Amino acid sequence: MARRVYQEWKGRNIFLFKGRLMFGPDAGSLVITLLLIVAPIVIFCTTVARNLLHEFPTYNPAYVILVVTILYTIYVLVLLFLTSARDPGLVPRNSNPPEEEICYGSSETADVSGRHTPTSRLPRTKVVFENGVPVEVRYCKTCMIYRPPRCSHCSVCDNCVERFDHHCRWVGQCIGLRNYRYFFLFVSSSALLCVFIFAMSALNIKFVMDDRGTLWKAMKESPASVILMVYSFIFLWFVGGLTCFHLYLIGRNQTTHEIFRPGEASGLYDRGCFRNFLEVFCTKTTSSRINFRAYEQDEMPMRTPREVKIEGSEGDSRTKVQDNLDAEFSLH
Repeated sequence: MARRVYQEWKGRNIFLFKGRLMFGPDAGSLVITLLLIVAPIVIFCTTVARNLLHEFPTYNPAYVILVVTILYTIYVLVLLFLTSARDPGLVPRNSNPPEEEICYGSSETADVSGRHTPTSRLPRTKVVFENGVPVEVRYCKTCMIYRPPRCSHCSVCDNCVERFDHHCRWVGQCIGLRNYRYFFLFVSSSALLCVFIFAMSALNIKFVMDDRGTLWKAMKESPASVILMVYSFIFLWFVGGLTCFHLYLIGRNQTTHEIFRPGEASGLYDRGCFRNFLEVFCTKTTSSRINFRAYEQDEMPMRTPREVKIEGSEGDSRTKVQDNLDAEFSLH
């Protein structure tokens, strides 16, 4: 029985719903991330927002706060799902090395019949032109491809990812070409959620202090507000700092991987701050290069290898056999 691509995928990804959803191998960390988001929101809605219902002259502002909190939290969770449950931009693997250089030399071997077997040599790097500038791309032994520019192999997922930024264990997925936008929106929206919870908790403390007279009595009266304020303040430093960092990267059209390796095409993709932001937020998300729900081919069609004559070092003519089935990933 034919198996689907996701069932034979050699990376460490986890697939759900027959290949419709894909996660990284550390997808279990999503449970922690969900708890860090949902738990304080539940506490806020059941304590702080509930208390605010009695503080306003009319219930309308309090209900608005409650509804906005719930809807905005759902929005953040949707962004988390779009970041972690989709193909981040995986590059298809080759089943054979690309364009093998078959040669005869001191490293050649002989089979039982005494016939010499050519050895395969692949250069570790080769040069392609990107925006009219020569860029050195590396060969990936695992995926057996020359990686496209801005592509890197993730050691966690064991995949080559286009426009690789980093592997985020908080979302259990690589961050690359197809999910970077949603990752940034998730991080920045989480920062705004922290600001909102902090402000509403502080407002609740202010109302209680007006009733009790002192700040200390208000804090004793509403410990949940104090806990939420401290919690939001701590996590705001994390997600807020991450938001500022990625705003800087977007403005320069760089990735986290590139900025810590300044020799790799530094400034090559910078089109100006405004255009860089348009590229991230206003361009259509590219479709996945891999159809994980497609069926694997039971048999590859056999083709006749083509033979190319190569002159040996002593002038004798030798035969180079190059299998047409060896396919190289095309670079754009």
